[in-house]
Amino acid sequence: MHARQDAIIEAFSRMRRESSLRHREIAATLEISEGELIAAHCGVDAIGSDSDMHATRLRPEFPAIIAAIEPLGEVMALTRNESCVHEKSGVYRKVSHQGPVGLVLAGSIDLRLFYQQWRHGFAVEEHTSKGLQQSLQFFDSTGIALHKIFLKPTSQQAAYQSLLAQFRAEDQSGDMVVETPRLLPAALDDSEIDIAGFRRDWAAMQDTHEFFGLLKQYKVTRTQGLRLADPRFSIPVVPDVITRLLQAAAAENVAIMVFVGNPGIIQIHSGPVSNIKLMGPWINVLDEGFNLHLRQDLISNAWVVKKPTEDGIVTSLELFDAQGENIAMLFGERKPGKPELESWRALIADITEACTA
Repeated sequence: MHARQDAIIEAFSRMRRESSLRHREIAATLEISEGELIAAHCGVDAIGSDSDMHATRLRPEFPAIIAAIEPLGEVMALTRNESCVHEKSGVYRKVSHQGPVGLVLAGSIDLRLFYQQWRHGFAVEEHTSKGLQQSLQFFDSTGIALHKIFLKPTSQQAAYQSLLAQFRAEDQSGDMVVETPRLLPAALDDSEIDIAGFRRDWAAMQDTHEFFGLLKQYKVTRTQGLRLADPRFSIPVVPDVITRLLQAAAAENVAIMVFVGNPGIIQIHSGPVSNIKLMGPWINVLDEGFNLHLRQDLISNAWVVKKPTEDGIVTSLELFDAQGENIAMLFGERKPGKPELESWRALIADITEACTA
């Protein structure tokens, strides 16, 4: 066994048994990526170690792997970024992809997948205090986790084993070559932006998806765009607005959509929320089939955003960290061709009045 692999496995086993640290926290302590931590548990050497975890490297055929998840039955999909974790239970139905962009449109499991960011995949089995935990885990080129799929007690073991046999990679070495994260280009100065044109084209939008093209056309970052927008379309609110909004949505039974993502995926919950719990810096939704865990203290700025569409104004609450990365976006539940829920508009109006920054 390579000395480095041996050291990672030994350190992981010790910390896992002596603490409640999660994989990403252990990896950070070891000054490696989470992907490298998982990769170290691949291979015959890892099987023969004292570790409670073993990983099987998968071939990087990611659209095909996601398309093969449905026979597993009900699973739990987990997507996170630095500030927020989104967990949703269901079956991976209606899977498709066009080029590097994939979709899962199963209702309970609702995903937008950007496969150009996916580099590594593993099947992971770990013996925990709660029993055997089995999952499929996917990472980007820097070793950051993009998406995880956890088997549930009702998941189909035969289908899982068949998937592993189908996609198992020849290379089961215990290392991972990771790239250095790329620095984002510096934003243009406000004086270099055609603010009048940006505001004019914002007001002329017919679909919320046009917004991304608008930002690209005018070379503005998302938070810069929100700051430079016409004030009727973008309103800054205090960061703890998320707690008030979730509590109000639960109390008034307003169905919402919660978008959480990272460069490789967006995961969406649609429907009501009910069990809202504040635990230290975390605001949590702890519902059957849907859990959300969001660090309020990492919200640097928040905005109520209004976008014109053919169906009328669509309103969202958008949360960002100190680096300008999106933490989460919340909308009223809606389908294309349908106007926004009046109950959502009323809730947002109340929240905006109470929480304007």
